[in-house]
Amino acid sequence: MASRDLKIPEQRHPEKAHRPDNAQPRKPDWIRVKAPTSAGYKATRDIMRDNKLVTVCEEAGCPNVGECWSQGHATMMIMGEICTRGCTFCNVATGRPQALDAFEPGRVADAVKKLGLKHVVITSVDRDDVDDGGAEHFAQTIRAVRHQSPETTIEILTPDFLKCDPSVLETVVAAKPDVFNHNLETVPGLYPEVRPGARYFHSLRLLQRVKEIDPTMFTKSGIMVGLGEDRQGVTQVMDDMRAADVDFLTIGQYLQPTSKHHRVDRFVTPDEFKAYEKAAYGKGFLMVSATPLTRSSYHAGDDFARLREARLAKMAAN
Repeated sequence: MASRDLKIPEQRHPEKAHRPDNAQPRKPDWIRVKAPTSAGYKATRDIMRDNKLVTVCEEAGCPNVGECWSQGHATMMIMGEICTRGCTFCNVATGRPQALDAFEPGRVADAVKKLGLKHVVITSVDRDDVDDGGAEHFAQTIRAVRHQSPETTIEILTPDFLKCDPSVLETVVAAKPDVFNHNLETVPGLYPEVRPGARYFHSLRLLQRVKEIDPTMFTKSGIMVGLGEDRQGVTQVMDDMRAADVDFLTIGQYLQPTSKHHRVDRFVTPDEFKAYEKAAYGKGFLMVSATPLTRSSYHAGDDFARLREARLAKMAAN
């Protein structure tokens, strides 16, 4: 990992230093992963460094970075490494970001081509300081990847564009990503303490509007569990997502990045994840990924292929 990830919490997140300490519980065996050491991991890391790119894999401290990078998969994080929000679960630094880099879309496209990606996930920090929340920057990045790697499928994981004119969403959808993902992150009752700068029903409506603008576009959303929610709250989120016509649901275990972040309420067992998966498919999702290590971009390419197959099967059945 980069040296910045080895800093103590107060150095990595000085803006979070005022928060109370939350003890970090010992992880159960089913949540532990090996440290990244493979040649493939190092090759992917070098391409990211050479292209001066930020990845959410590192910034968010993803437990799957070793597995994904060893296979040449990485989630690009555009618009910088400083977020204008201060979500208590997130390991990305909060503060005042630098201006958008006009050359970044081209560098992302170069990296995608060098890695030979069949599927790429592009996400970003929140940019409440930019009039359109970075919508045009997303669109430019999608177009740049399409130009250099026309066979690559593109999945985007966007912010909520809460402080922007609603029309900015059309800019992103018009660029034709293959999957539009926006995570609800948690149940609505936990938003004030987990995602204080966001609004649950605004995020839900964002996903619904994507389908209204382009009914053929796949939509995706995810939540973390182990934050203090209960089963009824999770199933209600499933119902809300289906009402918004969301196709793909991800559910993963919340892992506390530092003592200054939201505490882990409990570690949800693999059997509970299987029960959530069964319930979600019963509610009509085309694709569900629900495991302790599930993250938005984990196995995203393989899951996208299955998502397309599920839609075709559904169409054939009707």
